[in-house]
Amino acid sequence: MVKSIAILGPESTGKSSLAAALAQHYHCEWVPEYAREYLEGKTERYTIEDVEKIAAEQFSRNEAACRQADSLWFADTEMLVCNIWCQVVFGVIPQSIVHLTEKQQFDLYLLCAVDLPWQPDPLREHPHRRQELFNRYENELKHLRWPYAIIRGQGNERTECAIEAVNSLLLADDEKA
Repeated sequence: MVKSIAILGPESTGKSSLAAALAQHYHCEWVPEYAREYLEGKTERYTIEDVEKIAAEQFSRNEAACRQADSLWFADTEMLVCNIWCQVVFGVIPQSIVHLTEKQQFDLYLLCAVDLPWQPDPLREHPHRRQELFNRYENELKHLRWPYAIIRGQGNERTECAIEAVNSLLLADDEKA
């Protein structure tokens, strides 16, 4: 059975680096964050309609990876990120994103803690709200009762923390079999 693992958290918490490192460690695929690809070519401020397009494409890419994976794959982001992004920036969540959030299925969520220094980037916009955003993610994961682990640490320590969480998931599945 294929295991799907999503990585989420506030901006500048090492999600993309972690996704790449985990995919390399487990010799599997990972799906990059589509928002970066979409927004890098945009000259004007993004709109809520843009976030809906981003969410739809991210969902589609995540679903394709799940269908193609042999046993394990990682998503650099998922619908809860789009959900909270809309709440924070626009004060509303489009029904299309609510629907995609309800449809997505991951076996584990790796929530990246705010223990890495902020790295400036033209696409990042909330340097002083990272802890608030982390709290929103964690509260929502708890509310939805989705399985998650908080990932902390610098460099290899952060990757090892994530590997421990993933190994726990895989071991639990082996014990059930």
